Amino acid sequence: MEVNPPKQEHLLALKVMRLTKPTLFTNIPVTCEEKDLPGDLFNQLMKDDPSTVNGAEILMLGEMLTLPQNFGNIFLGETFSSYISVHNDSNQVVKDILVKADLQTSSQRLNLSASSAAVAELKPDCCIDDVIHHEVKEIGTHILVCAVSYTTQDGEKMYFRKFFKFQVLKPLDVKTKFYNAETDEVFLEAQIQNITTSPMFMEKVSLEPSIMYNVTELNSVTQAGECVSTFGSRGYLQPMDTRQYLYCLKPKKEFAEKAGIIKGVTVIGKLDIVWKTNLGERGRLQTSQLQRMAPGYGDVRLSLEAIPDTVNLEEPFHITCKITNCSSERMMDLVLEMCNTNSIHWCGISGRQLGKLHPSSSLCLALTLLSSVQGLQSVSGLRLTDTFLKRTYEYDDIAQVCVVSAAVEVEA
Repeated sequence: MEVNPPKQEHLLALKVMRLTKPTLFTNIPVTCEEKDLPGDLFNQLMKDDPSTVNGAEILMLGEMLTLPQNFGNIFLGETFSSYISVHNDSNQVVKDILVKADLQTSSQRLNLSASSAAVAELKPDCCIDDVIHHEVKEIGTHILVCAVSYTTQDGEKMYFRKFFKFQVLKPLDVKTKFYNAETDEVFLEAQIQNITTSPMFMEKVSLEPSIMYNVTELNSVTQAGECVSTFGSRGYLQPMDTRQYLYCLKPKKEFAEKAGIIKGVTVIGKLDIVWKTNLGERGRLQTSQLQRMAPGYGDVRLSLEAIPDTVNLEEPFHITCKITNCSSERMMDLVLEMCNTNSIHWCGISGRQLGKLHPSSSLCLALTLLSSVQGLQSVSGLRLTDTFLKRTYEYDDIAQVCVVSAAVEVEA
């Protein structure tokens, strides 16, 4: 009968432990009213308990720390730290010990070992220690592969490895909305939700714009000469809570003059989010490049550069329009027509030639009009005709003005 030889035991032992900070101890309060049978016994026991906070015994708060009892959760953007120890359990000297730690993800394999050099020898009851760190950048299954190779006193080469599997979870849910303004400005609303089970301290949420834009954060207000966050003095985001951040992107001067370029820009920038949890563990996420839908202005774009907020009834007022040839190839020959409405009357010559407008070029036009009706009135009735293509572009509801009686004093 053939008997399989027993499996040879290794001389070295491998231990891998995740390094993470402790948590605050929480106690479960047990109390009762004084008229109940235990009387003040439960309350006195809580006061004598060293883990409770003096004066807040029934609030489940603790002053002690608890060491981690399990592997815990790992979230995207956090730093995974692990302690690796190889111990010589035998009574002989082991030589040429090489410890290697790799992290296998769904897309790549990373070497996390601090050193690739082999240790010459390891005496009995001695160990080789190493600490590895890795900023987690992928969601899903991760496998830590620890491999150990060594040589026995008899010259036999030995090798073994162990696998440690863990999941990386998503900490935040980020949603974005874009609003394209007529002045080429872009407003970005970012909704950030904490989808973990513990509060987060939002250290920084900023927008890194693309090369064509400057950004202004609209998440603070000025009070008594100081800049105060709109979220208050406490930057905590509770589990499943959502916070909305707002940013305004304005084209840089050298790009704002090139309407055709700005019109087609879809890449806006990326969000940089930094937070802290529990006892200060830091996490960071940076989104991919955010993209908007390019605004569809058509061939010709008309925008308002200047218009008064309030005007007097039946008194002329002035506006300034900007007309842009959004085509990158075709020249236009434009004719301006001004059509009166029930409340808005244009002052000037209708049907006048504006001349030729080169591709991606603009011209400013000063116009005069008056209103015969009080209230909030819509500026409408402009028509642009391209004589080359015999195509007419209509512009209504361009803007609104408040029309008041001349006898009413308007506060500045």
